[in-house]
Amino acid sequence: MHIKLFSKQTRIIENQFPSVILKGIGQIMLQESVYTGLLFLIGIFYGSLEMGIAVLLASCCGTITAGVLKYDKIEIAQGIYGFNAALVGAGLAFYFKPVLVLWLAVVIGSILAVVIQHWFNRKRIPVYTLPFILVCWFFIYMLENVFLAPRTVSLNSVIDSKLHAVLALRGFGQVIFQESLFAGVVFFIGVFVSSPIRAVYGLFGGLAAGFIAAFYNASTQEIMMGLFSYNAVLCAIVFAGNRVINIVWTFIAVVLSVFIGFTMNNYQFIPLTFPFVAATCIVLIMQKLLSKYFSFKTYP
Repeated sequence: MHIKLFSKQTRIIENQFPSVILKGIGQIMLQESVYTGLLFLIGIFYGSLEMGIAVLLASCCGTITAGVLKYDKIEIAQGIYGFNAALVGAGLAFYFKPVLVLWLAVVIGSILAVVIQHWFNRKRIPVYTLPFILVCWFFIYMLENVFLAPRTVSLNSVIDSKLHAVLALRGFGQVIFQESLFAGVVFFIGVFVSSPIRAVYGLFGGLAAGFIAAFYNASTQEIMMGLFSYNAVLCAIVFAGNRVINIVWTFIAVVLSVFIGFTMNNYQFIPLTFPFVAATCIVLIMQKLLSKYFSFKTYP
């Protein structure tokens, strides 16, 4: 039986719903690609069945919400309203065990993330994953302090600290809360099939962030797990390009993301992807200010 998911305004998307969901998951790393989203989903399910289900549920709820509220059908088709919702599902499933209140939080949180994102879109403010961050911070506090939801137990991975490429690949994995090297490799391939240059930039951005963190005597274990690299990976993907100036912007954003991440850790804030959002917005403001005096194109 044919089930209508959207209003007449977005009816064209009904027959493309699976691809829209996968594109939304791919948009976590700014890739509008069904193949990228599928590879991301494989990596997530490999690491955690519950998280994979939560990501799918949240992405579906977010996309359906956008359709019901009659948001721009082109943006919906591009997966724009799927990635923040998907990250909410991944984040909450990472921090809490799969009890009933968690699934309710995933559904409500994904809807809120889409509404917040749409508000910023209307104001033409590029906030990337900020809706996910705000929603996740709120629900982590509520689930932990009000509903007393059971937390998951984080398992430390055994890592060879001599393999420096590992930290960059794990940085790709940590973007969607995955510690395994397999997930990192799959995520890297997912970005590469959509945009090779962005994948390579992300790899070197994550590697650079690891070395910067080591310079400040961060924990070797945390560095090699990619915990100081995943925000840098996202920054590098945003500013990737084939001009020298892209390398400059990427380096500035990576340094800023590491510094902001360190600061948040020192004050015991859960960073999520806030260092990426803050660093990227700062660089975009720098670009806008400097463009008044110098002639250059912004990213990519």
